[in-house]
Amino acid sequence: MKHIPITPVPMDEVELALFEERKKVYPRTQKGWFASWRWVMVAFTQLLFYGTAWLNWNERQAVLFDLVARKFYIFGIVFWPQDFIYLAVLLVISALSLFLFTAVAGRLFCGYACPQTVYTEIFLWIERKVEGDRNARIKLDTGPLTARKFSLKFVKHFFWLILSLWTGFTFVGYFTPIRELAISVGSFTLGPWETFWFLFYGFATYGNAGWMREQVCKYMCPYARFQSAMFDKDTLIVTYDTERGEPRGSRNKKVDFKAAGLGSCVDCGICVQVCPTGIDIRNGLQYECIACGLCIDGCDQVMDKMGYERGLIRYTTEHALTRKLDNKAMWKRVFRLRTLVYSGILGLIIIVAAVSLVYHVPLKVDVIRDRGMPKITENGEIENVYRLQVMNTQESARRYSVEIQGVKGATILNNVDIDVKSAAAKAFPVRVRVPANVLQTGSNRIRFVVKDLDAPDVSVTEKAVFIVPR
Repeated sequence: MKHIPITPVPMDEVELALFEERKKVYPRTQKGWFASWRWVMVAFTQLLFYGTAWLNWNERQAVLFDLVARKFYIFGIVFWPQDFIYLAVLLVISALSLFLFTAVAGRLFCGYACPQTVYTEIFLWIERKVEGDRNARIKLDTGPLTARKFSLKFVKHFFWLILSLWTGFTFVGYFTPIRELAISVGSFTLGPWETFWFLFYGFATYGNAGWMREQVCKYMCPYARFQSAMFDKDTLIVTYDTERGEPRGSRNKKVDFKAAGLGSCVDCGICVQVCPTGIDIRNGLQYECIACGLCIDGCDQVMDKMGYERGLIRYTTEHALTRKLDNKAMWKRVFRLRTLVYSGILGLIIIVAAVSLVYHVPLKVDVIRDRGMPKITENGEIENVYRLQVMNTQESARRYSVEIQGVKGATILNNVDIDVKSAAAKAFPVRVRVPANVLQTGSNRIRFVVKDLDAPDVSVTEKAVFIVPR
């Protein structure tokens, strides 16, 4: 056997091969249809986030998650920990929506509604306003530290910090009434937990959107890694038409590029310059692509200037490219069995959840029998003591009555009418007496019926056990 000598590789070269230094991405300002829709979504999501916290409903904050009182207010509905099922339904709806959007149009959520993408776009807008567009920012960063550079960087980071702290303040304002929180911040009397989350969420916004940016999408977000499992050849994705664009090359507008043996791509690099994650879509589908469509806007503008047909980079499917499908045939395959099943399941869950909320009974009752031994009176009657906890989930105080069903002759000895304040719970004892020889020895089923005296259609029946000693 012939001996082949192996040349050792220096350690510094091995380390260089295993580690690639981050190259900062300088996205170029881009206008167009997709860029406009991105800003519409930025405005919508931020108006929803920053504005909802200040809305009032029935003299309280409209949306408030009061963890201390274990009450969650969402406009006219009050949820309690016992309503945890609705949170589970919300998570299922979110997951199925994500599956549906991904199966139809890839990482659509990432490009238009993901908080990381939205805040990165806002921070980039501030950066452009302060430092200038792409070339100006590159020149500023590569130049020496001057008074002008220091002042521009200071102003940029100042506005970044203000926005980050305001974001953290708004986030905490959904758990502590935001008006009270504002007074606490102004008077420097903020509690330890409010202070922690205020600064933590603000710091996370500043770090993720200001410094890490595309690194979060590329390396930290798990969705980027498993999204390919939800793609197929009929998923709409941002795609470069290789057959039409290659071979690429620069040329004069007046040159007949077909006669010159060139494709439609003029190799201008606009698609790379406008990309928020810094990828080249001409290299094919990559997990870093967030499907924002900015490269489509940039390429279409270049095609317009050259007098070429638009759509060199476009939203399309792999089948549409390989089989030369027109838009009608492509969309017919987009809404295939897979997406129809997702849509059907999602629609059914939303309808069931909506009906459940509409017919949601604003009253909750828990019954616990006292652990003590049942009492036997001189007449041989049996007496059990129960603890009833009544939760009023309405926005007004209510009065309730308590009745016994299921046992003949059963009576309640103490006062059975109870007043409960709005969005509050109250516990009280109930003494139930049953005549002798009505029930058999041991455990017997009994039902408590709690009714709203002002709304007879609102009632709750709760089962319990009545013990007859031997």
